[in-house]
Amino acid sequence: MLVGKRMTANPVTIAPEEYLAEARGKMVQGRFRRLPVVQEGKLVGILTDRDLRQHVGFLERTKVNAAMTENLVTVRPQTTLEQAAQLLLKHKIGGLPVVEEGKLVGIITTSDILQAFLHVMGASEEGTSRVDLLLEGEGHDLVSASATVSEQGGEVLGLGTYRDTWGESPVCYLRLHGADPDRVVEALAQKGFAVLGVHT
Repeated sequence: MLVGKRMTANPVTIAPEEYLAEARGKMVQGRFRRLPVVQEGKLVGILTDRDLRQHVGFLERTKVNAAMTENLVTVRPQTTLEQAAQLLLKHKIGGLPVVEEGKLVGIITTSDILQAFLHVMGASEEGTSRVDLLLEGEGHDLVSASATVSEQGGEVLGLGTYRDTWGESPVCYLRLHGADPDRVVEALAQKGFAVLGVHT
């Protein structure tokens, strides 16, 4: 999934010559934690709620360009969400301006990425459960596991694999909807799957 599909397009911005009081008003009104700073269509900085807190008492007479961060980490609409998440973690920041040909086209935040990952995993749907199992042995694959869910009247909304410890066998998770998870677990066990747990 790409940043361009999950970013907030055309975000609210502020000019570098405006005062911090104006920025605070925009942040409060829009419930933002950061504002891109734009001059003549070009991204020149970013202002965060932390910057405002550092200038409390001087918001009416301090300009944005005196408090903003200028050396920015940015992404493009074609950047993957995984790459964006890695940048957020590496730089310990909560949002990334999205730039194309030097112009601001959006912003993507940690919350946007978490919502996207929950959507991909099927975890944003109501009434779902997750079954974790090992894919070991002949015939124990994702196709067979998914077919077992269908046989029990359910639907797989999301699936994937992960390792708790590198070198261990991968754990597969299935996000289920429309089936009794206990019945699905029983059916999987009868087919020889090693079911590790069910989470509702």
